[in-house]
Order: sequence, then structure tokens, then C-alpha cells
Amino acid sequence: MSQGQRQPTPKLSLRVKVRPRSPFSKVEIMGEGEALVRVKAAPAKGQANEELIRVLANYFHVPRHAVVIISGASSPWKRVEINGVDATRQVSPGGKK
Repeated sequence: MSQGQRQPTPKLSLRVKVRPRSPFSKVEIMGEGEALVRVKAAPAKGQANEELIRVLANYFHVPRHAVVIISGASSPWKRVEINGVDATRQVSPGGKK
């Protein structure tokens, strides 16, 4: 790559089912490209979405601004894109990265 060109940022796209008002916050990988994310927050005034972003950022060790809800902001099923996740990392069932 020549000087001045940037290498593309690796991205991970996930289909996420959000379960609000859970007793704890947790990410569970359900299958290839799908996750169940439990959040404590209620689904009011965007609180569950904010917590979803925080929980996913912690799980994938990226800053919060790297997690973007692409679609489904008012739905329990969301399409989420996570920027800066190492492209060699595989997300597999069982909660392992």
C-alpha cells in the first residue's frame, strides 16, 4: 500500500436480539453472525440501545463510537456494525471470540 493510503478498518456485522430489563447485562453468541444481548435498561428513551452499545463495546474491546446500530433502533432485532474488530477474530457460539 502506498504512503498516504489507509488500510480499510475491519468491520463485524451482527444480527442482535436485545432482551431489555434483564437482571444482568451479557452477550451470548447464538450462531454465525447472531447474538443475544441481555441489558438491564428498559426499552424507553433509547436507554436499552445505549446500554447495548456499551455492552458490545466492552465485549469486543472497542470504543463505544465503534459500535453502530444500522437498523432496528426501535425493534428487539437489530443489525449492528462493530468497527475495528480484528478481522482474524471469529465470533462463534458459546460466548467465545
